[in-house]
Amino acid sequence: MGRPHSYPVPGTLRIPTRSLARRDPPSPPFSDLARARDFRPRPFRPAWWIPGPHAHTLAGKLLRPRVDPGVHRVRLDTPDGDFLLLDVGPEPTRPEGSSDGAATPEAPVGIVLHGLEGSSERSYVRWTMEALRRRGVRPVAMNFRSCGGEMNRRPRSYHSGETGDLAWVVEELARRFPNRPMGILGFSLGGNILLKYLGEHGDSVPRILRGAAAISTPFDLMAGTQALESGPMGRLYTYYFIRQLRQKVRLKAHLLEPLVEVEEVLRARTLREYDDRHTAPIHGFRDAQDYYERSSSRPWLTEIRLPTLLLQAQDDPFLPDGLPTAEVEANPHLIPGFTKGGGHVGFVEGAHPAAPSFWADEEAARFLAHVLEANPAEPLNPGSRRTLP
Repeated sequence: MGRPHSYPVPGTLRIPTRSLARRDPPSPPFSDLARARDFRPRPFRPAWWIPGPHAHTLAGKLLRPRVDPGVHRVRLDTPDGDFLLLDVGPEPTRPEGSSDGAATPEAPVGIVLHGLEGSSERSYVRWTMEALRRRGVRPVAMNFRSCGGEMNRRPRSYHSGETGDLAWVVEELARRFPNRPMGILGFSLGGNILLKYLGEHGDSVPRILRGAAAISTPFDLMAGTQALESGPMGRLYTYYFIRQLRQKVRLKAHLLEPLVEVEEVLRARTLREYDDRHTAPIHGFRDAQDYYERSSSRPWLTEIRLPTLLLQAQDDPFLPDGLPTAEVEANPHLIPGFTKGGGHVGFVEGAHPAAPSFWADEEAARFLAHVLEANPAEPLNPGSRRTLP
């Protein structure tokens, strides 16, 4: 699977400075770019009963049912003495009429990446895993370090620009599922990691990958942090994240004390303060600003050479007015799915709160199934999805 993987030192990563002038890339990794560009996201029809971006953001979190795709957990020991936890979904079943409903052992694989302080247990991840399975793609959810319900062994954790773990997981899954095409789908922070990974690899992206989709990506981390520092709702979101991050710092205090001032980290009240006191020094950045500049995916968008769907709302409260229109126009591998509304990982549709649907999750899954040329499994009726108690 290409060159051997190594974990780069953050300070050595270059930030691309190429022009945004549109250019046709030679020999794209995906042999049929035209097929990918034939995909058209279905128009987003926001639920009439959800008024505005914050309501969509909160409704997306609260209204998604806990779908059970039937996963089993796999523990992978990493080259640096740590571990990653993956939740692997079942093989899709063949459509009715093509067989007796047997599993399709050669189904393509879709990797799902969660957002900040999320996990494979989150409802948006499980919903998307089930959406992939119904479309004939075997889903695999990757938990970033410390996010799978078990604290990792090393002081380092995950962050918005950490692409080494994703690169290693792609290689590992390619060994475990040989000759199966793969796609990757990322939410929020996971979307930023995905896009940066694709940009870093450029023309050398693993050939096993056929497409990607990113939902509600904070392309510019500094702008996103500033948005979360302003207004009552921004402070509410910040409190939600900081509370979870502090708990992990307490659990890892014995590992962190030689490297950072733990009490200072615990006193952080904003994400910028937390990143200055914890994320930056633990992961080799000078400070929060250096971390944001080196980890933002926006400078890497023009380097991407894999068909990639970008689903983003103009009113995303985590990155208002942050649509990368110039980068999309400059790179034919980027397929826009930009909407006026939808909030952050919200995009709620439906005529009634008792029967919502989630546009971005479904469209991202549909795109991956399209580029992976998956054979759809027998669809489930929305009311009959397997749900957790």
